[in-house]
Formats: sequence, C-alpha cells, structure tokens
Amino acid sequence: MSVRVRIAPSPTGNLHIGTARTAVFNWLFARHHGGTFVLRIEDTDFERSRPEYTQNILDGLTWLGLTWDEGPSFQTQRLDLYRQAVQTLLEKGLAYHCFCTEAELEVMRAEQEAKGQAPRYDNRHRNLTAEQQQAFVAEGRQPVIRFRIDDDRTITWNDMVRDQVSWKGSDLGGDMVIARRADFGEIGQPLYNFVVVVDDMDMQITHVIRGEDHVGNTPKQILLYEALGANIPEFAHTPLILSPSGKKLSKRDGVTSIDDFRKMGYVPEAMVNYMTLLGWSAPDAQERFTLPEAAEKFDFERVNKAGAKFDWDKLNWLNSQYLHDMPTDRLTDLLIPYWQNAGYALDTGDRTWLTQLTALLAPSLVRLEDAVAMSRYLFVPTIEYAEAAVIQLKQEGVTPVLQGILSSLDGMGTFTEAEAQTLIQQVVKDLGVKKGLVMKSLRAALTCDLHGPDLIQSWLLLHQHQLDTSRLQEALAIAAA
Repeated sequence: MSVRVRIAPSPTGNLHIGTARTAVFNWLFARHHGGTFVLRIEDTDFERSRPEYTQNILDGLTWLGLTWDEGPSFQTQRLDLYRQAVQTLLEKGLAYHCFCTEAELEVMRAEQEAKGQAPRYDNRHRNLTAEQQQAFVAEGRQPVIRFRIDDDRTITWNDMVRDQVSWKGSDLGGDMVIARRADFGEIGQPLYNFVVVVDDMDMQITHVIRGEDHVGNTPKQILLYEALGANIPEFAHTPLILSPSGKKLSKRDGVTSIDDFRKMGYVPEAMVNYMTLLGWSAPDAQERFTLPEAAEKFDFERVNKAGAKFDWDKLNWLNSQYLHDMPTDRLTDLLIPYWQNAGYALDTGDRTWLTQLTALLAPSLVRLEDAVAMSRYLFVPTIEYAEAAVIQLKQEGVTPVLQGILSSLDGMGTFTEAEAQTLIQQVVKDLGVKKGLVMKSLRAALTCDLHGPDLIQSWLLLHQHQLDTSRLQEALAIAAA
C-alpha cells in the first residue's frame, strides 16, 4: 500500500505551531515510507476564513521546508462533491431531514441539563412520515440533514499512538448534523466532520495523523466511512503541545504562530528540528538533524502519548547551534533585514564590512533578532553609555590612555588587527600602565559597555566607518567631567 497523508489547516488564523508540528509528523511519515504528502485547505468556515491566512499557511509551510506533493486543494471548490455524498446517504436511508428549530433544541438541552444528563439530540425527527415533513415545510421550516448513529454500536480502532481506542455510539451526542439548514429538497452547506471524510476518501488518504483534540471526531468519521462504503484509514492522534506550566499552548502564552517565531529570529532548520522533538524522540537519542535525516528514523512507536511541554531553552539552544554553524554569507543575508527594520543606516553595497560584522556576532547569537542590540554601537554615532562603562572611564589613569590611543590614530587610514595590537602595546609601554586598564578603558570608550563581542574586531569595524575617533573623543569628555 502506498502511504498517502494530508495536512488540512483551516485559514481562520495564521499557521499555528500545533498545526505546523502536525504537518511535520505527516511529512516525516510520508517521506519515511516513500509516500505522498497532500495539502488541503479546509475553508468552509466562510465567516472566519481569510485569503491572507491561506497565504500565511502556504508561506509558513514553505519556509519550514515542508514541501507538499499534491495540492493545495480548497474545500470551497468541492461543494458539489460533498452534496452528492449527502444525497447518497439520504437515498440509502442513512441520513434524514430534521426540522427542529433552534428554540426546540435549546429547550431539549435545558431539560437534559436539569436532569444532569449530557447534552444530545434525542433523534426525535429520525422517522418522520412524508405528511409530517410536509407539515413542517408548510410552517416555513428549513431542515438540517442528520446522519443516523446507532446508540448500541461500539466503535473501535487501533490508534498508532494510543493503541486501541473505543467509543460507544450512545456517547456521540445523537444523530449528527452533516449539512446546514436549507429549503426542503435542497442540501445546505455540508459540515466539517462530513466533508473531511469525503475529502479523505476522494484523495485516497491512507493514514490520518492529527492532534489528540480530534479523537472525539474519529468515531463519527469511522461511521461515515462505513456508510459511504470506503476503506477506513489508519489513525494517529499525536500529543498536544503544552505550555511550560502544563496547560494547552494558546495565544495567552505569547508566541504561537510560525510567523511570529520567524520574526523573532528563529531559523526554519531549528524550528522543524525542535517541532520534531515535541512528542517524538530519535532511537539513538540524537537531537540535531535535518528533516530528511529525521524521516529516515521516524515512526510512531516513539511518539509519546503524554503532552509535549514547550521548552524555550531547548529551542533557543537548537537555534543557536544552527546559527553558529551557518555559512557567514547566508547568515549575513538573514541579518540584513533585522538591521534594516531597526532603522540602522545600512550600506548593503559594503558587503565586506557586513560579513565581517556577521562573523563577529555569530558566536554569540541565539536568535537573529539578537544582532540588533549587539551591534547597535557599530551603527549609531552616539549611544548611551552603560553605567559600568561610565564608572570605568572615570577611573584614575584612563584619560591619558585614551589620549594616547587618539594620538596614535591620528592620520591613520587603513587599520589592521596587527596594527591595533601594536598600538595598544605602545600605549602600555609609553604610559607604564597595565594592559588590562587599556583594554577595559578602550572597550568602555568604543562600545559604551564593558561586555560585548571581540574588542579588536569591533574597533576595526568602527574604524572603517570612522566612528572610533569620535567615540574616543566623547569618552574623553565623560572621563574629564
């Protein structure tokens, strides 16, 4: 059997990390078995679906490297197929018209609640006569279409994650609405649980891999597969992604959309690597791998049943590893938009300077966004000095050190690392001070802080833009104040 899986996001919001992780598992399973990964956009929620969300989903999956083999298909372009399937169930006597009004259903639910019963439809219109139907039509009622569910039936499947799962038909809430209200004789808009089944049948999906929050839909869908005479796919219900506190991850926990992670400076290689580890572990305990490497090892035997807690520290560590190993040219390309968005005066034609800056920052980066704060002293002529830097500049002996460095720089054009080291040694010798005082004072003057990237490389970059002299002069004014 050729494996065919699908990811079916709804364009009612941006691509969420939970949906993206589901896409990762589907992609890995398909690639592991040499199968097909299908993209389907479930856009039948007309009121909430937006084209910009569809584009966000497509862009997010592409950014993550989750290339699809078929699609995207759109449910709104397949409504005739769904209505035909509804008609098939009506003709088989497996579905029927229900004329209950919303007010009648509300009274039914209130009576059940008063008795301490779970809310459910009591199937009161399951066996209406033609005369009763016509009487309701004469009242102007528009029926929904319901699918018959046998309360005495037990639905069981072998879940690839949760082993054997069973549901009683009596726990499914009564006969299920599969199409919205419409004039009698017409078929209204088919609903989610129904169209999913029709799509999976039509697309010959062999394995349905989705979050555990869909477990309750599965018994209803199995009954629909049977009623429509289709092969029932295998199911895998993956663990939910939980917040660090153990609750379901939601927007209240902050960043949850893939686009937000991208804007914060996470790279796609780190994101898909991390999402793979949210609920699955490699047999050799490997933690860093590409998607193709993970696909070679992926199976559902190592997918956990318990929810997977989101760990920022782990994601940050993974992201830093990918940034540290990234070729300088590619990392430079990724950092340029962050510098531009920060409003820095960026000369993109000065590629050599930018790549030197990237090489300076790379060992300290955790996220791409970090480069903005780390490099501010290299772009902005005047920046606020850290308190520790001001204290250092006011130390005894600092003024002659800075004056000596400024004098040595006078008239110097190009500036190399060797020349910088020689200049420092000369100041140490001429003034008879410790090298530590010179280095610490020079860092405070040039970077306005006592911590940061390599001092000599920072100095060379500042010198290329003629910022070192003005920065030293400003520091001298602070030292003398």
